[in-house]
Amino acid sequence: MALEQLSPNTVHLVIDMQRLFAEATDWHTPVIADILPNVLRLCEAREGRTIFVRFMVPDTIDKAQGRWKTYYRRWATIASEAPASGLLDLVAPLAALADDRSTVEKYTYSVFGAPGFTERLRAEGIDALVFSGVETDVCIYASVLAAIDQGFRVVIATDAVGSSDVAAHEATMNILAPRLSEQLEMSTTQAILDAWDANAIPVYATTQLV
Repeated sequence: MALEQLSPNTVHLVIDMQRLFAEATDWHTPVIADILPNVLRLCEAREGRTIFVRFMVPDTIDKAQGRWKTYYRRWATIASEAPASGLLDLVAPLAALADDRSTVEKYTYSVFGAPGFTERLRAEGIDALVFSGVETDVCIYASVLAAIDQGFRVVIATDAVGSSDVAAHEATMNILAPRLSEQLEMSTTQAILDAWDANAIPVYATTQLV
């Protein structure tokens, strides 16, 4: 079934497409190499309508909140090396497209944990979100659930998401996501582009929010 037309006020959220996950680290997610071409297609075909989301790591474990301290004690190497090593940067093809205004940093799984993010989307009149990136079963799914709770139309680009855990990715896409069929749509990159009018002028194009 074809995807219904997407509103001009749609944005593409690229989740955690960073060197930290693309390179040989403890958090290596090999599928990034496979999905990157489709992520890039969405970014380039709808220029200026992408928000790049980066998962940030605290400078020290002591700066983590609550049970995040326990989490980073497990991943002590990541916590100590990632902030100063450039591993938190976007992968090169995407870094060339991003700027300060189009980049959001989060210290939580969901991008909606980033201060002011929901308010920014509301102020810019955004009503639909297309998701790509990693990991399907963690940061993407957490962000998707938060977006649904906020009432946004949500679409996952099925060939532009992935996980380091293939079984968890498949369970999310084949079992969990279909349970939300009234609020969550899944479609290919090409179908999303076909449904997303490239010539429509979004409301947020005239705003100067940061």
